[in-house]
Amino acid sequence: MSVDITDLRSFYAGPLGLLAQRQVGRVLASRWPNLAGLSVLGLGYAVPYLATLGAGARRALAFMPAQQGVANWPGATGLSSSALVDPLILPLPDSSIDRVLVVHGLEFVTSPAECLGEVSRILAPGGRVALVCPNRRGLWARMDTTPFGYGQPFSRSQLRRLMAGALLSPESWAETLYVPPLGSRFFLRGAGMWERLGVGLSLPFAGVHVVEATKQLHRPVTVRATARKVRARQPVLVPAAAAPT
Repeated sequence: MSVDITDLRSFYAGPLGLLAQRQVGRVLASRWPNLAGLSVLGLGYAVPYLATLGAGARRALAFMPAQQGVANWPGATGLSSSALVDPLILPLPDSSIDRVLVVHGLEFVTSPAECLGEVSRILAPGGRVALVCPNRRGLWARMDTTPFGYGQPFSRSQLRRLMAGALLSPESWAETLYVPPLGSRFFLRGAGMWERLGVGLSLPFAGVHVVEATKQLHRPVTVRATARKVRARQPVLVPAAAAPT
């Protein structure tokens, strides 16, 4: 089940959405502190994070899946940098984007492997992708109070396999959103404490994974060991003189 553009905009306008934007945005900013002169693509619903990450980018685009709907970005009026797309067939040429940010995208597509394959295709050599995905073991994936509670959550091993199939090599892992996804002021005020506790103790129930990966420049080649055929030695019949009769 997916969420539409109205639900996403309402979530990020509320207290839990602002909390998620702040915590996830802090992790992303530590990985990508300066994108000046680079081309940046947000896939899914990444506009809450593109607003700050793509500030100095040479070009910033927001692609939103067709089943979700699209919103004008960066402003309600004027020229738009957003588009409604099929995430399995991105309308961009090969090696045309330097950075791709996937938020509220991978968990909703019918084929995550094909989606990451398209991301790898449009990435420039040495380009980087950041995936923000709900953690299968976290509370945010188990409750439908946020968009992270819909779609398919992922474990670390599942994300590793998906990235390996798309020729993406993980560079850094982070988990965030340890606070329960409840609108209570008690939890919202203590979000910083939950975050410090979860990160310090490496607790397994974070709400989302934030993974940064790079595009491999060369396709790995599998070397198969071939068994050498060894012919079994056969006895050779040597001609001999006939015995006298």
